Amino acid sequence: MATEPTGKTESNRKLLIKLVVCALLMAGFGYALVPIYKQLCEIMGINVLTQSDGTVERDANTQIDKSRTITIEFDANARGPWRFRPVQSSMKVHPGELATVMYEVVNTQSRAMAAQAIPSYSPQSATPHFKKVECFCFKQQTLKPNEARQFPVVFFIDPKLPREVKNITLSYTFFEIAGADVSK
Repeated sequence: MATEPTGKTESNRKLLIKLVVCALLMAGFGYALVPIYKQLCEIMGINVLTQSDGTVERDANTQIDKSRTITIEFDANARGPWRFRPVQSSMKVHPGELATVMYEVVNTQSRAMAAQAIPSYSPQSATPHFKKVECFCFKQQTLKPNEARQFPVVFFIDPKLPREVKNITLSYTFFEIAGADVSK
């Protein structure tokens, strides 16, 4: 039975330690990617689903700007076996005024399904000024087989919206979340 020279054993041990440290660093980096990605998206304004806790703080002295009227148009797109639409196609609001619009979703399948709505705004410059107080897009929704539900979106337009913006389109894309637990 031949034994390895002591120098080679020591060299192998150092290599093993380096490989284990490298694997741990890679696993740690992979684990940290999700929060880093979310933070970068929030900073850059890309794919922002909600405010940090899903709520909006309103300044106590927010005034309604009655001198301006903004037309809000509502749009809905379904990715999957859904019927999804806004109950009304548009409304006029004054900046600072609290407003509510309802969206209707129908699960057309004979199985429970989980979904998420992603909002988008046009023009893009209106995005930071469209403040949602309550929205079904803040969390995943589960619908029972053939269930129909209406979800409210409570919002206001920040009075700091540039004066040249007179129309805003709020569009939602509603899509199924594959592999989600729908037993709740």
